[in-house]
This record gives sequence, structure tokens and C-alpha cells, in this order.
Amino acid sequence: MKAFDCKMCGQCCKGEGGVFVEPGEMLRIARFLRITPRDLERDYCDFRNGRMYIRTGEDGTCCFYRNGCGIHPVKPAPCRLWPFFPAMMKDRENWEVAKQNCPGVNASCTYEEFLLEGRAVLESEVP
Repeated sequence: MKAFDCKMCGQCCKGEGGVFVEPGEMLRIARFLRITPRDLERDYCDFRNGRMYIRTGEDGTCCFYRNGCGIHPVKPAPCRLWPFFPAMMKDRENWEVAKQNCPGVNASCTYEEFLLEGRAVLESEVP
């Protein structure tokens, strides 16, 4: 039983602060959009607190979300890892909230099954 299967609903694409992107991710996204990294930075990103972030609109929604993720094949690590964030992996209550708000989280899955799948996802992200 799969604990998470993204429905591309955009619920996780909303939230103040944006998603930080690493330099290699910036390059992949720029190539995917067929623009230069400088254009990506200028038109779609903000530099804050020593990091580059994908810009959000006034409503807090990622600038790349329009009826689905516009950069889904090359989305940055925080987006790829959702919902397997440390806060979810350490706190059952956070997972319960995510389960109620994210249609991609399998509501019939146990927390233990969620943790197993999450660990596998996190291990696959290690270079």
C-alpha cells in the first residue's frame, strides 16, 4: 500500500515563504523552461536569508503552479520530498494534519507504513 501518491492538487504549493532552490536545481529548472538561470532568478525567484527561493504570488501560491505544477519533472527537493519532511517523520500529529489536508496522503495507511515509505524516499534523495 502506497502512503503517498501526488494528485497535483496544489495544496502543498501554497504557503508563505516559498521553496528554496539549490544552484543545481536552478540550472535544471532554467533548462526545462528554456531560459537562462539569470532569467529564472530575475523573473521567478527571490534571494532571502542567504538562499534563493521560488517566488509566490500574493495568495502564497508558488508562481509555477497553474492547474498543476509547471516544473513537476524538475521540481526542487522540498517539493519532491513532500510529505516526507522531518516534522512529519517525527510527529504523528503533523502527519494526521497532512492526511486531512492532502488528497495524496493515503488515509488508510498507518503511520508506520508512512514512515517506511518516507525513509525509502529520503534514502533515494541522498546523492
